[in-house]
Amino acid sequence: MAEKDDAGDPEFDLTFQPAYGQAVPVAEGVERLTVNNPSPFTFHGTNSYIVGGSSVAVIDPGPEDEAHFQALMAALKGREVTHIFVSHTHRDHSPLTRRLKTETGALTVAEGPHRAARPLFAGEVNPFAESADSDFVPDIAIGDGETIAGDGWSLSAIHTPGHTANHSAFALDGSGLLFSADHVMAWATTIVAPPDGSMADFMASVEKLLARDDRMFLPGHGGPVREPASFLRGLRAHRRMRERAVLERVRGGDRVIPDMVRAIYTRTDPRLHGAAALSVLAHLEDLVEKGQVTSDGPPSLAGTFFPA
Repeated sequence: MAEKDDAGDPEFDLTFQPAYGQAVPVAEGVERLTVNNPSPFTFHGTNSYIVGGSSVAVIDPGPEDEAHFQALMAALKGREVTHIFVSHTHRDHSPLTRRLKTETGALTVAEGPHRAARPLFAGEVNPFAESADSDFVPDIAIGDGETIAGDGWSLSAIHTPGHTANHSAFALDGSGLLFSADHVMAWATTIVAPPDGSMADFMASVEKLLARDDRMFLPGHGGPVREPASFLRGLRAHRRMRERAVLERVRGGDRVIPDMVRAIYTRTDPRLHGAAALSVLAHLEDLVEKGQVTSDGPPSLAGTFFPA
């Protein structure tokens, strides 16, 4: 799930071809199937990945979608599915896990059930509550850095909270490939929407991935990130630029989030202004925590903000 804007963007790649219903080889022992669920938040759709040969793991089965389920089952025909990895519990990534588990008997693997990055404040409504797959509970709650191996493959969990509190990327050991899900995508920056998401957590996860030496990211939407280190540096610069823009609006007299969104997101699709407001709130939460901004109570979409 992503936001698309124009503030110091990294070098985005929009050339992705979804090839709905087809298992597309993307690396040795890795195939991608894309769900036909395009939207301003999902680009051309959600990517599911099959890892392995005769015995495989599936990463992010996707939403409850009959055509995609049939495409997955066709691609998996004659192969054993031992594990289903779930990067995070948004409804465009995890719901089909239940049906695939029933069909294959595979074990499900994830950081944990859905949860918010922080508790709701009094009177606060979670704007993305309906996007959460709150029914999903993994068979295996995989810890940060823990590894699960199959026949010819080994996947290690890299906890990357920020987009959601339970977000994980998965490294295909020995390949230089990282399944980055919604944390890093080639086509846009990811949405960080409180209370599900946290900007401080997101930035810490960016630094965590920068400390690695992966050669390519395979994300949850769109095509691969082929130069992860430079893309991550651009993503970090973009977020820092956005933080400065929010801080400058507050110091310049803007007191409420809608005014900041109108001033900052001048060329953004108006359909994404709601998501942009949540991104601004995420930055404001972080700025309040850093002591650079104050608010009339806990930071919220309806709050009033002042320079510290």
